[in-house]
Parts: sequence; C-alpha cells; structure tokens
Amino acid sequence: MAANDRSRLRAVDLFCGSGAVTTGLSGAFDVVAAVDHDATACLTYAANHPGVRLFERDITTLDPAEVLKEVPDAANVDLLIVCAPCQPFSNQNQRKEADPRATLILQAARYAEAFNPKGILFENVPGLAGAAGVYEDLARAMAAVGYVVGKPRKVNAADLGVPQRRIRCVMFAARSEDVVARFEGAKPSAARKTVADAIRDLVPLESGEVDPGDHLHAARRHAPIALRRLRAIPRDGGSRASLPPELRLKCHETTHGYPDVYGRMAWNDVAPTLTTGCTDVTRGRFGHPEQDRAITLREAALLQTFPPGYVFHGAYKEVATQIGNAVPVAMVAAMVPALVDALAAA
Repeated sequence: MAANDRSRLRAVDLFCGSGAVTTGLSGAFDVVAAVDHDATACLTYAANHPGVRLFERDITTLDPAEVLKEVPDAANVDLLIVCAPCQPFSNQNQRKEADPRATLILQAARYAEAFNPKGILFENVPGLAGAAGVYEDLARAMAAVGYVVGKPRKVNAADLGVPQRRIRCVMFAARSEDVVARFEGAKPSAARKTVADAIRDLVPLESGEVDPGDHLHAARRHAPIALRRLRAIPRDGGSRASLPPELRLKCHETTHGYPDVYGRMAWNDVAPTLTTGCTDVTRGRFGHPEQDRAITLREAALLQTFPPGYVFHGAYKEVATQIGNAVPVAMVAAMVPALVDALAAA
C-alpha cells in the first residue's frame, strides 16, 4: 500500500478490529493508521494489512498527538472511520445503561479535533439511535470541534451486496451541512448475493471433518443427538418445527421464541445476521443448507464478505467473535462511491 500516494484518499480506522472496514475501503483509500485494543484482533489486522501503522492501544488513553508523531499522514485525512463496540446498544444487551462501552463513540470528537478529517463515518447497530441521549451527546461533542452529525440511517447489508440480513446504523459527519446532505442523498446499492453465491463451492464436510487446505473450514463435532436433529430438519431452509416429538428440546415445547435455533440457511436467500455464535446451531439459523452440521468459520467469514484467503488469528471462539463483530466488507465497499463523492465537496 502506498501510504504517501496523495492521489488516493487517506483514512484512519478507529476500533478497527480484524480489519473488515480497512479491507472494504481499499479500492479507493489508503488507511494510514488504525487503532484497537484487542490483542488477538490486532494480530489478524496486522497479518492482512501489514502496511498500516496499527496502534494496539486503549482508545481512551491513546493521545492522538502520538499517532500524528508517528504517522504525519494522519493529519488532515479525508476520512475517519468510527465503528465503536455495538454491544452497549444491542437488543441482546439487557444492561445498556451499565455498559461503560456506551461512551466510547464519544472519543470520535477528540480524534476528529486532532486529525481534522474532511468526513467521518459512524457505523453501529440500529439500537444506537434509540439509546438514551447517545446521539445527542455525540452531536454536541462533535459540534464543539466543528462537525455536523447527520441523522442515524438504517441500512440493510443485504441491499449492499452482502449475502446476509444485517441491519446497521450509519451516520456521516462533516464540517458542512451540505457535505453531510450530499452523502445522505446517495443511495448505495449492489447486486443481491445469496448464501449459495458465498459458500456453495466450498469442500463438503461432515461433522468433525476439516478441509486439509483450510483449517478454518472445519466442521464442529456435533453430539449424536444434535446430528439426529440436523438430519431430521429439511434441507435448504428447514426449521426445528419439522422435528418429530422425540427430538424436540423440552425448552422448545413451552415456547415459540427463538424460532431460528436449529434452523438451516437457504441456498437462494441471504443468511440471518451472523453473531459471535454463528457456528453454533443452538444459537440461531446457522445450520448448513444441506450438510448435517453448522457452518464453519470460513463459511461465516465468506458470508461476512471477507476475501476467501483472509487470515484470522486466535482460538476458535476468538475467531468467531472477530467474524461476528465485523462490519461486512462488501457493505463498506458499496458505500465508497458515496463517500468519495461527498468528500470531493468538502
């Protein structure tokens, strides 16, 4: 990557995780610096983006001046990316008000003041928009350093070339309301992709098998009872509703909640939202469309639109967490034209 090539736009990636956003921007941007405190995710990021100066630091204690000293190109960048942890605003988080991560998004003001970006892209779960006072606090903090924050906008990743139903919240900030309006007026889109487009060509596996050419394409070893259930669920989109009485879980006999548990994905549809438990059939519709197993880590990564050869570091659960927490690469790439257009007017 040519970080000093001023013919390309420059970006800084905060809360960079395993590098999905950096990957999505790579067609038009040079990411010159990235920050994240998760050591394992940083190993993954560095393995795939060796040309980026990565700061493995707590964003609340890292001084932006330190970044500028080491990476002068971080000054006056075109774009600052802020994908703060989404768990505080997730519907699954029952204690949002007690989660200290809820204020991490406000760090954007401190970095914006130091880096003076032309624009700032915020990405999070839709729950951020409804979280008590968070948007208002962010708007005030950004206004204090000269930025206008656009209204939260819901985006379905499935409309942006991601073979997954994933609703996200996107906001754009700039020093001018006109620039914000220019980005918000764009209607990013991409050809619809399906589960089949993403994973149909991978080596078929049975429970416990591993693709010798890719250690991440490894099927979980399911217990005998789990295998009996999977074999009884119809291929290509079937659900646990088809299970005979003797195979139904007792907890499912008294509730109709979480209907996707033990469900299979459908080849010609998009996948459900992938979570950090996306390779566990007891946590969602994460069964393979036709093979009697949950999807593998590699299949999950492809459904998140990571490139096929993307390298992941860490133990199994750590990799699943990196994949489940990622912003879909194709979603970011689909927004690049709108970002470039808005930044040209800044």
